[in-house]
Amino acid sequence: MKAKFSPKLLLVSTAFIGLGLASCKKFLDQTPITELSTETVFNDVPGAYNALIATYSRLVGDNGYGIRLSMYYTVDNDEMQGPTGNVGTSDNDRRDIARYQATAGNAQLVGPYSQLFQGIEYANQCIDNIPSMAVYTSGTDQQKAQLRRMYGEALTLRAQFYFEAIRNWGDLPARFTSSKNDITQNSNPTRVNRDTLYNRIIADLLIAEDLVPWRNELTTIGDAPNERITKGTVKGIRARIALARGGYSLRQNGQMERSADYLAFYQIARDETNDIILSGQHSLNASYRDLWKNQVGARVSTDPNGELMFQASGIGLSGAEDTKLGYYNGPTVNGFGNRALNILPTYFYQFDPLDLRRDVTIAPYNVNADGITKIGQAITAMNDGKYRRDWITPAIAATSQAQYFSLKWQILRYSDVLLMFAEAENEINNGPTAAAYEAVNRVRRRGFGKPINTPDVTVDLTPGLGKLPFFDALVKERSLELGGEGVRKFDLIRWNLLATKITATKTALDLMSKAQAPYNNLPARMYYRNGATADDATIWANSFYTTSPASAPAGSTSVNWVVLPTGSTPVNAIGTTALARYALGFTPGRSELLPIPQAARDANPALTQNPGYN
Repeated sequence: MKAKFSPKLLLVSTAFIGLGLASCKKFLDQTPITELSTETVFNDVPGAYNALIATYSRLVGDNGYGIRLSMYYTVDNDEMQGPTGNVGTSDNDRRDIARYQATAGNAQLVGPYSQLFQGIEYANQCIDNIPSMAVYTSGTDQQKAQLRRMYGEALTLRAQFYFEAIRNWGDLPARFTSSKNDITQNSNPTRVNRDTLYNRIIADLLIAEDLVPWRNELTTIGDAPNERITKGTVKGIRARIALARGGYSLRQNGQMERSADYLAFYQIARDETNDIILSGQHSLNASYRDLWKNQVGARVSTDPNGELMFQASGIGLSGAEDTKLGYYNGPTVNGFGNRALNILPTYFYQFDPLDLRRDVTIAPYNVNADGITKIGQAITAMNDGKYRRDWITPAIAATSQAQYFSLKWQILRYSDVLLMFAEAENEINNGPTAAAYEAVNRVRRRGFGKPINTPDVTVDLTPGLGKLPFFDALVKERSLELGGEGVRKFDLIRWNLLATKITATKTALDLMSKAQAPYNNLPARMYYRNGATADDATIWANSFYTTSPASAPAGSTSVNWVVLPTGSTPVNAIGTTALARYALGFTPGRSELLPIPQAARDANPALTQNPGYN
């Protein structure tokens, strides 16, 4: 990618203009910075702070976790699939990305690619300049502590930007100083092996965690609790990146490989997650539903438990800095919304009937014009449910045509920390330890509405599992807990299971489309209660797990579920919609990475292409 940055610090000019929502009046509400010299910006603590917040801003917007990184690039997996469209028709856009049919000229690739490197550049400006500020070493104790934190945050943000870019595109140019420092030396950088990049950002994060305070230390340095990165976040991101470094990835030779020293990175992940657990700084909200409806839906800047460890905050009600969460995905309200991500019918039935997470993760309804009553949806039209317009508080009027609601994309939650710890423990010890069991079981107990810290044989994993059975249980548990959070596809890649799970999901969808075992005793139709106002399974008048009643329950309306094919129709709607478009172009040895955008290669002829792409 050809460097064309000004030697001045080019920061966002529109990021903090026109802020109006009370829920957004937190740490991101800052005065705009346009084009100022580094000397002017990094002259005092407020200037450095504004530069840091501009770096945070590159997480969101349409080209960040506002829509593309969060909802285009994360499907089709074995939980959900991307937007509908004519089967077999290319759109050179979001549908092709979801179907693994993207080409280097796809319209939705270059924006996110460029914004991630813009984020790296902004972070580099902070990393290069904050430690050189006079007050970094000679200021008051509070000034020095605040600047050290900012330096650690910038290192962490750069690591996150690089991690997101690597897991989508693989090997990339190394940019570990601001462009003005190396533009004359390296204007057309070549791609660097991702292991080298991972090693650098893992080392950076070790530095950062000594600079950034724990949650309970913020007030001692004069900082307020908000969405900014704390020590637990740094350690959690370091663990996640270490697992990716120790996992499989598609190499330039077209093979899925992982390095021989992978256990060293599992050890890093184990140690970091164990530190977080032992710190007592973070815990699980007792209610999975409350976490998503009343914390995420309320757009909180911080939660009492610290479960929401890293949130990408949307502000400004525009594509530059906000998110389309709750508009592009989730149920429609009064017909407004895209409902572009659909839950796979097979994923719905991965949940135990008593698992409360199902009705949070999956919303099989849309909302009427009154903004309250629900319209049940067919099994092929279920919405993902964690980011719902009808859960936002203060409420969005049913007549509003707004597309940006300032919902925060959840990058890291504490439950993920527990599950990463269990995974690393199992791998390092060649089988699960008591601590690994307890970490998973805390997540499971919360999912079933049980006391989190009390053993419960009705939901806890069966003792005595070997390494592989425990791993298999963990693979499933991560899907049930983290469904719809942009984690699954990349988990499957690092485990080298993406091709396996896609094939298995296609087989299961085929069986369901023919109403064959194990899907032969499910309801052909579900009946939702007319005028129902609930937002969970109680809107339905019959069971998801038994055949349909002989006649429609009074006061209900039917939708197709697992209908038995008849006559000349060999498959039901599951076969003609969900299965027909699911992961159509997936090709092992190619589809685990996206193509390098052609525009980036045009700007930098030194960039090679990923395997299987032109």
